[in-house]
Amino acid sequence: MKEQPSLPPPGGAVRIERDSLGTVEVPGDRLWGAQTERARRHFAIGHEAMPLEVIHAYGLLKGAAAAVNAELGALDPVRARWIQAAAAEVAAGTLDDHFPLRIWQSGSGTQTNMNVNEVLARRATELAGTAGADCPPIHPNDHVNRSQSTNDTFPAVMHLATVQAWAVHLLPAVATLEQQLTAKAEAFAALIKIGRTHLQDAVPMTLGQEFRAFAAQLQQARAALEAARDPLCELPLGATAVGTGLNAPPEFGPRTCARLAETTGLAFRPASNPFAALAAHDALAQASATLRTLAGALIKVANDLRWLGSGPRCGLGELRLPENEPGSSIMPGKVNPTQCEAVLMVAAQVYGLDAAVAQAAALGNFQLNVYKPLIIYNVLTATRLLGDACRSFGEHLVRGVEANQERLKQNVEECLMMVTALTGVLGYDRAAKVAQKAHREGLSLRAACLALGWLDAATFDATVQPAKLVGAG
Repeated sequence: MKEQPSLPPPGGAVRIERDSLGTVEVPGDRLWGAQTERARRHFAIGHEAMPLEVIHAYGLLKGAAAAVNAELGALDPVRARWIQAAAAEVAAGTLDDHFPLRIWQSGSGTQTNMNVNEVLARRATELAGTAGADCPPIHPNDHVNRSQSTNDTFPAVMHLATVQAWAVHLLPAVATLEQQLTAKAEAFAALIKIGRTHLQDAVPMTLGQEFRAFAAQLQQARAALEAARDPLCELPLGATAVGTGLNAPPEFGPRTCARLAETTGLAFRPASNPFAALAAHDALAQASATLRTLAGALIKVANDLRWLGSGPRCGLGELRLPENEPGSSIMPGKVNPTQCEAVLMVAAQVYGLDAAVAQAAALGNFQLNVYKPLIIYNVLTATRLLGDACRSFGEHLVRGVEANQERLKQNVEECLMMVTALTGVLGYDRAAKVAQKAHREGLSLRAACLALGWLDAATFDATVQPAKLVGAG
Protein backbone atom coordinates (compact mmCIF):
# COMPACT_ATOMS: atom_id res chain seq x y z
CA MET A 1 0.00 0.00 0.00
CA LYS A 2 1.38 3.35 -1.00
CA GLU A 3 1.77 5.93 1.74
CA GLN A 4 0.16 9.34 1.55
CA PRO A 5 2.65 12.21 1.30
CA SER A 6 2.64 14.63 4.20
CA LEU A 7 0.88 17.92 3.62
CA PRO A 8 2.01 21.36 4.73
CA PRO A 9 -0.01 22.77 7.61
CA PRO A 10 -2.82 25.17 6.75
CA GLY A 11 -1.66 28.71 6.39
CA GLY A 12 -0.68 31.25 3.81
CA ALA A 13 -3.02 32.16 1.00
CA VAL A 14 -6.56 30.85 1.20
CA ARG A 15 -9.63 30.95 -0.99
CA ILE A 16 -13.28 30.79 -0.04
CA GLU A 17 -15.23 27.71 -1.10
CA ARG A 18 -18.95 27.12 -0.67
CA ASP A 19 -21.06 24.02 -0.10
CA SER A 20 -24.61 23.39 1.09
CA LEU A 21 -23.65 24.35 4.65
CA GLY A 22 -22.08 27.68 3.75
CA THR A 23 -18.55 28.96 3.17
CA VAL A 24 -15.18 27.65 4.34
CA GLU A 25 -11.56 28.73 3.87
CA VAL A 26 -9.43 26.32 1.83
CA PRO A 27 -5.63 26.43 1.33
CA GLY A 28 -5.12 28.38 -1.88
CA ASP A 29 -2.63 25.94 -3.38
CA ARG A 30 -4.87 22.87 -3.03
CA LEU A 31 -7.46 21.59 -5.46
CA TRP A 32 -9.96 20.30 -2.93
CA GLY A 33 -13.11 22.18 -1.96
CA ALA A 34 -15.32 22.92 1.00
CA GLN A 35 -16.45 19.40 1.84
CA THR A 36 -12.90 18.05 1.84
CA GLU A 37 -11.73 20.90 4.03
CA ARG A 38 -14.53 20.30 6.51
CA ALA A 39 -13.59 16.62 6.65
CA ARG A 40 -9.91 17.42 7.08
CA ARG A 41 -10.74 19.50 10.13
CA HIS A 42 -13.45 17.30 11.60
CA PHE A 43 -11.66 13.96 11.27
CA ALA A 44 -8.17 14.70 12.56
CA ILE A 45 -7.95 11.18 13.96
CA GLY A 46 -4.78 9.11 13.82
CA HIS A 47 -2.30 9.13 10.95
CA GLU A 48 -3.82 6.46 8.71
CA ALA A 49 -4.41 8.20 5.38
CA MET A 50 -6.79 6.88 2.77
CA PRO A 51 -4.63 4.50 0.70
CA LEU A 52 -3.46 5.98 -2.57
CA GLU A 53 -4.51 2.76 -4.31
CA VAL A 54 -8.08 3.81 -3.52
CA ILE A 55 -7.49 7.31 -4.88
CA HIS A 56 -5.91 6.00 -8.08
CA ALA A 57 -8.77 3.53 -8.51
CA TYR A 58 -11.19 6.43 -8.13
CA GLY A 59 -9.34 8.19 -10.93
CA LEU A 60 -9.92 5.20 -13.20
CA LEU A 61 -13.56 4.95 -12.17
CA LYS A 62 -14.39 8.65 -12.57
CA GLY A 63 -12.77 8.79 -15.99
CA ALA A 64 -14.74 5.76 -17.12
CA ALA A 65 -17.95 7.17 -15.62
CA ALA A 66 -17.54 10.49 -17.44
CA ALA A 67 -17.01 8.73 -20.76
CA VAL A 68 -20.05 6.48 -20.27
CA ASN A 69 -22.22 9.37 -19.12
CA ALA A 70 -21.32 11.21 -22.32
CA GLU A 71 -22.14 8.13 -24.42
CA LEU A 72 -25.54 7.87 -22.73
CA GLY A 73 -26.32 11.57 -23.07
CA ALA A 74 -26.21 12.12 -19.31
CA LEU A 75 -23.21 14.49 -19.51
CA ASP A 76 -22.21 16.89 -22.23
CA PRO A 77 -19.10 15.82 -24.20
CA VAL A 78 -17.09 18.94 -23.36
CA ARG A 79 -17.32 18.51 -19.61
CA ALA A 80 -16.80 14.77 -19.98
CA ARG A 81 -13.59 15.25 -21.93
CA TRP A 82 -12.01 17.52 -19.33
CA ILE A 83 -13.16 15.35 -16.42
CA GLN A 84 -11.52 12.39 -18.16
CA ALA A 85 -8.28 14.35 -18.57
CA ALA A 86 -8.22 15.27 -14.87
CA ALA A 87 -9.17 11.72 -13.86
CA ALA A 88 -6.22 10.36 -15.84
CA GLU A 89 -3.92 12.53 -13.74
CA VAL A 90 -5.48 11.20 -10.53
CA ALA A 91 -5.12 7.62 -11.73
CA ALA A 92 -1.47 8.25 -12.63
CA GLY A 93 -0.68 9.63 -9.17
CA THR A 94 0.34 13.13 -10.26
CA LEU A 95 -2.24 14.76 -7.96
CA ASP A 96 -1.56 12.69 -4.82
CA ASP A 97 -0.87 15.77 -2.70
CA HIS A 98 -4.49 16.83 -3.01
CA PHE A 99 -6.02 13.91 -1.12
CA PRO A 100 -5.38 14.61 2.58
CA LEU A 101 -8.13 12.64 4.30
CA ARG A 102 -7.68 9.83 6.78
CA ILE A 103 -9.62 6.61 6.90
CA TRP A 104 -11.41 7.63 10.09
CA GLN A 105 -14.32 9.44 8.44
CA SER A 106 -17.81 8.57 7.32
CA GLY A 107 -18.09 4.79 7.22
CA SER A 108 -19.37 4.98 3.66
CA GLY A 109 -16.28 6.85 2.45
CA THR A 110 -18.38 9.87 1.47
CA GLN A 111 -15.68 12.38 2.34
CA THR A 112 -13.16 10.62 0.11
CA ASN A 113 -15.60 10.41 -2.81
CA MET A 114 -16.27 14.14 -2.44
CA ASN A 115 -12.54 14.84 -2.15
CA VAL A 116 -12.11 13.14 -5.52
CA ASN A 117 -15.13 14.92 -7.00
CA GLU A 118 -13.91 18.33 -5.85
CA VAL A 119 -10.34 17.81 -7.05
CA LEU A 120 -11.52 16.57 -10.43
CA ALA A 121 -13.98 19.42 -10.89
CA ARG A 122 -11.38 22.07 -10.14
CA ARG A 123 -8.57 20.36 -12.04
CA ALA A 124 -10.76 19.77 -15.10
CA THR A 125 -11.64 23.46 -15.10
CA GLU A 126 -7.94 24.38 -14.82
CA LEU A 127 -7.01 22.09 -17.72
CA ALA A 128 -9.72 23.55 -19.92
CA GLY A 129 -8.64 27.10 -19.09
CA THR A 130 -4.97 26.35 -19.71
CA ALA A 131 -5.89 24.91 -23.10
CA GLY A 132 -7.95 27.98 -23.92
CA ALA A 133 -11.04 25.78 -24.26
CA ASP A 134 -14.57 27.02 -23.87
CA CYS A 135 -15.77 24.74 -21.09
CA PRO A 136 -18.89 25.39 -18.99
CA PRO A 137 -18.57 25.23 -15.19
CA ILE A 138 -17.94 21.76 -13.79
CA HIS A 139 -19.67 20.85 -10.54
CA PRO A 140 -18.37 18.09 -8.22
CA ASN A 141 -21.80 16.54 -7.67
CA ASP A 142 -23.77 17.47 -10.77
CA HIS A 143 -21.10 16.48 -13.28
CA VAL A 144 -18.19 14.50 -11.78
CA ASN A 145 -20.54 12.41 -9.63
CA ARG A 146 -23.25 12.07 -12.31
CA SER A 147 -25.06 8.69 -12.21
CA GLN A 148 -23.14 7.78 -9.05
CA SER A 149 -23.32 7.68 -5.26
CA THR A 150 -20.60 7.15 -2.71
CA ASN A 151 -22.52 4.03 -1.75
CA ASP A 152 -21.79 2.32 -5.05
CA THR A 153 -18.53 3.96 -6.12
CA PHE A 154 -16.64 3.40 -2.87
CA PRO A 155 -17.33 -0.36 -2.82
CA ALA A 156 -16.35 -0.41 -6.49
CA VAL A 157 -12.97 1.21 -5.82
CA MET A 158 -12.44 -1.07 -2.82
CA HIS A 159 -12.67 -4.02 -5.19
CA LEU A 160 -10.80 -2.31 -7.99
CA ALA A 161 -7.88 -1.31 -5.74
CA THR A 162 -7.64 -4.77 -4.17
CA VAL A 163 -7.72 -6.68 -7.46
CA GLN A 164 -5.05 -4.40 -8.92
CA ALA A 165 -2.84 -4.66 -5.83
CA TRP A 166 -3.07 -8.43 -5.89
CA ALA A 167 -2.33 -8.60 -9.60
CA VAL A 168 0.64 -6.24 -9.49
CA HIS A 169 2.13 -6.78 -6.04
CA LEU A 170 0.94 -9.84 -4.15
CA LEU A 171 0.36 -12.74 -6.53
CA PRO A 172 3.71 -12.31 -8.36
CA ALA A 173 5.53 -12.23 -5.00
CA VAL A 174 3.81 -15.41 -3.80
CA ALA A 175 4.51 -17.14 -7.11
CA THR A 176 8.19 -16.17 -6.94
CA LEU A 177 8.57 -17.50 -3.39
CA GLU A 178 6.86 -20.73 -4.42
CA GLN A 179 9.35 -21.08 -7.30
CA GLN A 180 12.30 -20.41 -4.98
CA LEU A 181 11.14 -23.08 -2.55
CA THR A 182 10.62 -25.51 -5.43
CA ALA A 183 14.15 -24.84 -6.68
CA LYS A 184 15.52 -25.69 -3.24
CA ALA A 185 13.38 -28.83 -3.13
CA GLU A 186 14.98 -29.97 -6.37
CA ALA A 187 18.47 -29.11 -5.13
CA PHE A 188 17.92 -31.06 -1.89
CA ALA A 189 16.09 -34.00 -3.48
CA ALA A 190 18.75 -36.61 -2.67
CA LEU A 191 19.60 -35.48 0.87
CA ILE A 192 18.18 -37.88 3.47
CA LYS A 193 17.23 -36.51 6.86
CA ILE A 194 15.16 -37.47 9.86
CA GLY A 195 11.54 -36.38 9.91
CA ARG A 196 9.97 -35.05 13.08
CA THR A 197 6.46 -35.44 14.48
CA HIS A 198 5.35 -34.08 17.86
CA LEU A 199 8.80 -32.40 17.97
CA GLN A 200 10.25 -35.92 18.30
CA ASP A 201 12.39 -37.95 15.93
CA ALA A 202 10.42 -39.81 13.27
CA VAL A 203 11.21 -41.92 10.22
CA PRO A 204 13.50 -40.60 7.48
CA MET A 205 12.56 -38.44 4.53
CA THR A 206 14.50 -36.19 2.20
CA LEU A 207 15.18 -32.53 2.67
CA GLY A 208 13.73 -32.08 -0.80
CA GLN A 209 10.43 -33.56 0.36
CA GLU A 210 10.35 -31.13 3.25
CA PHE A 211 10.93 -28.13 0.98
CA ARG A 212 8.44 -29.39 -1.58
CA ALA A 213 5.82 -29.35 1.18
CA PHE A 214 6.68 -25.70 1.84
CA ALA A 215 6.28 -24.93 -1.86
CA ALA A 216 2.93 -26.77 -1.89
CA GLN A 217 1.65 -24.55 0.92
CA LEU A 218 2.51 -21.47 -1.10
CA GLN A 219 0.90 -22.97 -4.20
CA GLN A 220 -2.30 -23.68 -2.27
CA ALA A 221 -2.32 -20.16 -0.82
CA ARG A 222 -1.85 -18.69 -4.29
CA ALA A 223 -4.69 -20.78 -5.69
CA ALA A 224 -6.93 -19.62 -2.83
CA LEU A 225 -6.04 -15.99 -3.55
CA GLU A 226 -6.90 -16.43 -7.22
CA ALA A 227 -10.24 -17.98 -6.27
CA ALA A 228 -10.98 -15.16 -3.82
CA ARG A 229 -10.11 -12.57 -6.47
CA ASP A 230 -13.00 -13.52 -8.77
CA PRO A 231 -15.85 -12.18 -6.54
CA LEU A 232 -13.89 -8.94 -6.18
CA CYS A 233 -14.27 -8.38 -9.92
CA GLU A 234 -17.98 -7.68 -9.34
CA LEU A 235 -18.60 -3.93 -9.11
CA PRO A 236 -21.90 -2.39 -7.92
CA LEU A 237 -21.67 0.61 -10.24
CA GLY A 238 -25.05 2.03 -11.15
CA ALA A 239 -26.60 0.85 -7.87
CA THR A 240 -26.36 4.43 -6.49
CA ALA A 241 -27.73 4.97 -2.97
CA VAL A 242 -29.38 1.71 -1.88
CA GLY A 243 -29.11 -0.62 -4.89
CA THR A 244 -32.11 0.51 -6.93
CA GLY A 245 -30.09 2.57 -9.41
CA LEU A 246 -31.99 5.80 -8.77
CA ASN A 247 -30.65 8.70 -10.94
CA ALA A 248 -28.46 6.42 -13.05
CA PRO A 249 -29.25 5.28 -16.62
CA PRO A 250 -29.84 1.49 -16.73
CA GLU A 251 -26.79 0.94 -18.94
CA PHE A 252 -24.44 3.06 -16.83
CA GLY A 253 -23.20 0.26 -14.56
CA PRO A 254 -22.59 -2.44 -17.20
CA ARG A 255 -20.91 -0.01 -19.58
CA THR A 256 -18.66 1.48 -16.91
CA CYS A 257 -17.62 -1.99 -15.74
CA ALA A 258 -16.84 -2.95 -19.33
CA ARG A 259 -14.74 0.17 -19.81
CA LEU A 260 -12.81 -0.50 -16.60
CA ALA A 261 -12.19 -4.08 -17.69
CA GLU A 262 -10.85 -2.84 -21.02
CA THR A 263 -8.65 -0.22 -19.36
CA THR A 264 -7.14 -2.51 -16.73
CA GLY A 265 -7.17 -5.87 -18.49
CA LEU A 266 -8.96 -7.33 -15.46
CA ALA A 267 -12.31 -9.13 -15.54
CA PHE A 268 -14.56 -6.51 -13.95
CA ARG A 269 -18.31 -7.01 -14.34
CA PRO A 270 -21.55 -5.74 -12.78
CA ALA A 271 -22.42 -7.05 -9.32
CA SER A 272 -24.81 -9.99 -9.43
CA ASN A 273 -26.84 -8.38 -6.63
CA PRO A 274 -26.19 -4.66 -6.14
CA PHE A 275 -28.17 -4.54 -2.90
CA ALA A 276 -25.87 -7.11 -1.30
CA ALA A 277 -22.80 -5.36 -2.69
CA LEU A 278 -23.72 -2.17 -0.81
CA ALA A 279 -25.10 -3.73 2.36
CA ALA A 280 -22.32 -6.27 2.95
CA HIS A 281 -18.70 -6.87 2.04
CA ASP A 282 -18.49 -10.64 2.10
CA ALA A 283 -16.12 -10.74 -0.88
CA LEU A 284 -13.62 -8.53 0.94
CA ALA A 285 -14.09 -10.50 4.15
CA GLN A 286 -13.24 -13.64 2.20
CA ALA A 287 -10.27 -11.88 0.60
CA SER A 288 -9.01 -10.88 4.04
CA ALA A 289 -9.44 -14.42 5.36
CA THR A 290 -7.47 -15.71 2.38
CA LEU A 291 -4.68 -13.26 3.17
CA ARG A 292 -4.71 -14.64 6.70
CA THR A 293 -4.38 -18.17 5.28
CA LEU A 294 -1.31 -17.07 3.33
CA ALA A 295 0.06 -15.57 6.54
CA GLY A 296 -0.48 -18.92 8.27
CA ALA A 297 1.47 -20.73 5.56
CA LEU A 298 4.33 -18.26 5.95
CA ILE A 299 4.32 -18.82 9.71
CA LYS A 300 4.76 -22.56 9.15
CA VAL A 301 7.58 -22.14 6.64
CA ALA A 302 9.43 -19.41 8.56
CA ASN A 303 9.17 -21.23 11.88
CA ASP A 304 10.40 -24.52 10.42
CA LEU A 305 13.32 -22.88 8.67
CA ARG A 306 14.51 -21.01 11.74
CA TRP A 307 14.30 -24.19 13.85
CA LEU A 308 16.08 -26.26 11.20
CA GLY A 309 18.76 -23.58 11.09
CA SER A 310 19.06 -23.21 14.85
CA GLY A 311 22.54 -23.42 16.28
CA PRO A 312 24.96 -23.18 14.62
CA ARG A 313 26.45 -25.84 16.97
CA CYS A 314 23.98 -26.38 19.77
CA GLY A 315 20.70 -26.49 17.85
CA LEU A 316 19.27 -28.66 15.11
CA GLY A 317 21.69 -27.15 12.62
CA GLU A 318 20.40 -29.05 9.59
CA LEU A 319 20.28 -25.87 7.51
CA ARG A 320 22.70 -23.00 7.14
CA LEU A 321 20.75 -19.77 6.83
CA PRO A 322 22.23 -16.75 5.04
CA GLU A 323 24.23 -14.45 7.30
CA ASN A 324 22.76 -11.07 6.42
CA GLU A 325 23.74 -8.89 9.36
CA PRO A 326 25.30 -9.13 12.85
CA GLY A 327 22.76 -10.41 15.32
CA SER A 328 23.86 -9.14 18.70
CA SER A 329 25.15 -5.96 20.24
CA ILE A 330 26.92 -7.95 22.97
CA MET A 331 27.73 -11.42 21.56
CA PRO A 332 30.38 -11.20 18.82
CA GLY A 333 29.84 -13.38 15.78
CA LYS A 334 26.20 -14.12 16.55
CA VAL A 335 23.86 -14.19 13.52
CA ASN A 336 20.09 -14.51 13.91
CA PRO A 337 17.26 -15.74 11.63
CA THR A 338 15.95 -12.20 11.17
CA GLN A 339 14.12 -12.78 7.91
CA CYS A 340 12.07 -15.48 9.60
CA GLU A 341 11.32 -13.17 12.50
CA ALA A 342 10.20 -10.36 10.19
CA VAL A 343 7.84 -12.72 8.37
CA LEU A 344 6.40 -13.94 11.67
CA MET A 345 5.70 -10.38 12.79
CA VAL A 346 4.04 -9.57 9.46
CA ALA A 347 1.87 -12.65 9.80
CA ALA A 348 0.81 -11.69 13.33
CA GLN A 349 -0.13 -8.23 12.07
CA VAL A 350 -2.15 -9.72 9.22
CA TYR A 351 -4.06 -11.88 11.70
CA GLY A 352 -4.99 -8.75 13.64
CA LEU A 353 -6.00 -6.85 10.50
CA ASP A 354 -8.21 -9.74 9.43
CA ALA A 355 -9.89 -9.86 12.84
CA ALA A 356 -10.90 -6.21 12.42
CA VAL A 357 -12.12 -6.83 8.86
CA ALA A 358 -14.20 -9.81 9.97
CA GLN A 359 -15.80 -7.71 12.70
CA ALA A 360 -16.40 -4.75 10.39
CA ALA A 361 -17.84 -6.86 7.57
CA ALA A 362 -20.35 -8.43 9.95
CA LEU A 363 -21.74 -5.09 11.12
CA GLY A 364 -23.55 -3.80 8.06
CA ASN A 365 -27.03 -2.46 8.83
CA PHE A 366 -29.90 -2.64 6.36
CA GLN A 367 -28.75 -1.26 2.98
CA LEU A 368 -25.24 -0.09 3.88
CA ASN A 369 -22.14 -1.30 5.64
CA VAL A 370 -20.47 1.73 7.23
CA TYR A 371 -17.02 0.30 7.91
CA LYS A 372 -15.76 0.60 4.36
CA PRO A 373 -12.62 2.74 4.91
CA LEU A 374 -11.44 0.43 7.70
CA ILE A 375 -12.04 -2.68 5.61
CA ILE A 376 -10.13 -1.48 2.55
CA TYR A 377 -7.30 0.01 4.61
CA ASN A 378 -6.73 -3.30 6.39
CA VAL A 379 -7.02 -5.41 3.25
CA LEU A 380 -4.56 -3.22 1.34
CA THR A 381 -2.20 -3.05 4.33
CA ALA A 382 -2.19 -6.84 4.61
CA THR A 383 -1.65 -7.10 0.85
CA ARG A 384 1.35 -4.79 0.95
CA LEU A 385 2.90 -6.46 4.00
CA LEU A 386 2.52 -9.98 2.65
CA GLY A 387 3.82 -9.09 -0.80
CA ASP A 388 6.83 -7.33 0.66
CA ALA A 389 7.46 -10.15 3.14
CA CYS A 390 7.34 -12.84 0.45
CA ARG A 391 9.84 -10.93 -1.68
CA SER A 392 12.21 -10.22 1.21
CA PHE A 393 11.99 -13.76 2.60
CA GLY A 394 12.64 -15.33 -0.78
CA GLU A 395 15.47 -13.01 -1.78
CA HIS A 396 17.32 -12.78 1.53
CA LEU A 397 16.73 -16.23 3.02
CA VAL A 398 15.31 -18.96 0.77
CA ARG A 399 17.63 -18.29 -2.16
CA GLY A 400 20.72 -18.56 0.04
CA VAL A 401 19.76 -21.40 2.39
CA GLU A 402 22.13 -24.38 2.33
CA ALA A 403 21.97 -27.91 3.72
CA ASN A 404 24.34 -29.00 6.46
CA GLN A 405 24.93 -32.44 5.01
CA GLU A 406 27.20 -33.60 7.83
CA ARG A 407 24.51 -32.91 10.44
CA LEU A 408 21.82 -34.55 8.31
CA LYS A 409 23.91 -37.72 8.00
CA GLN A 410 24.75 -37.76 11.70
CA ASN A 411 21.10 -37.45 12.68
CA VAL A 412 20.09 -40.25 10.36
CA GLU A 413 22.74 -42.56 11.82
CA GLU A 414 21.71 -41.81 15.40
CA CYS A 415 17.94 -41.79 15.01
CA LEU A 416 16.18 -44.58 16.94
CA MET A 417 13.07 -44.36 14.77
CA MET A 418 14.90 -46.17 12.00
CA VAL A 419 13.77 -49.19 13.98
CA THR A 420 10.41 -48.81 12.22
CA ALA A 421 11.98 -50.66 9.28
CA LEU A 422 12.34 -53.74 11.50
CA THR A 423 8.65 -54.10 12.36
CA GLY A 424 7.99 -56.17 9.28
CA VAL A 425 10.73 -58.63 10.35
CA LEU A 426 10.55 -58.58 14.14
CA GLY A 427 7.04 -57.30 14.80
CA TYR A 428 6.10 -54.12 16.65
CA ASP A 429 6.79 -55.30 20.22
CA ARG A 430 10.27 -56.74 19.62
CA ALA A 431 11.21 -53.75 17.44
CA ALA A 432 10.19 -51.48 20.33
CA LYS A 433 12.44 -53.45 22.69
CA VAL A 434 15.36 -52.90 20.29
CA ALA A 435 14.77 -49.14 20.36
CA GLN A 436 14.36 -49.09 24.13
CA LYS A 437 17.58 -51.06 24.71
CA ALA A 438 19.51 -48.80 22.30
CA HIS A 439 18.21 -45.66 24.02
CA ARG A 440 18.71 -46.95 27.59
CA GLU A 441 22.23 -48.26 27.02
CA GLY A 442 23.44 -45.67 24.51
CA LEU A 443 23.84 -48.23 21.75
CA SER A 444 23.21 -48.03 18.05
CA LEU A 445 20.12 -49.82 16.80
CA ARG A 446 22.38 -52.30 15.05
CA ALA A 447 24.33 -53.09 18.21
CA ALA A 448 21.15 -53.42 20.28
CA CYS A 449 19.56 -55.75 17.78
CA LEU A 450 22.63 -57.94 17.56
CA ALA A 451 22.95 -58.01 21.35
CA LEU A 452 19.38 -59.29 21.64
CA GLY A 453 20.22 -61.97 19.11
CA TRP A 454 17.10 -61.45 17.02
CA LEU A 455 18.82 -60.68 13.70
CA ASP A 456 22.21 -61.24 12.22
CA ALA A 457 24.27 -58.34 10.89
CA ALA A 458 23.56 -59.05 7.23
CA THR A 459 19.79 -59.13 7.74
CA PHE A 460 19.86 -55.92 9.79
CA ASP A 461 21.95 -54.11 7.18
CA ALA A 462 19.70 -55.27 4.34
CA THR A 463 16.56 -54.17 6.21
CA VAL A 464 17.57 -50.80 7.69
CA GLN A 465 18.59 -48.76 4.66
CA PRO A 466 17.59 -45.09 4.90
CA ALA A 467 17.52 -44.57 1.16
CA LYS A 468 14.84 -47.24 0.83
CA LEU A 469 12.67 -45.75 3.56
CA VAL A 470 12.01 -42.27 2.15
CA GLY A 471 9.48 -43.34 -0.52
CA ALA A 472 9.13 -41.75 -3.91
CA GLY A 473 7.37 -38.51 -2.88
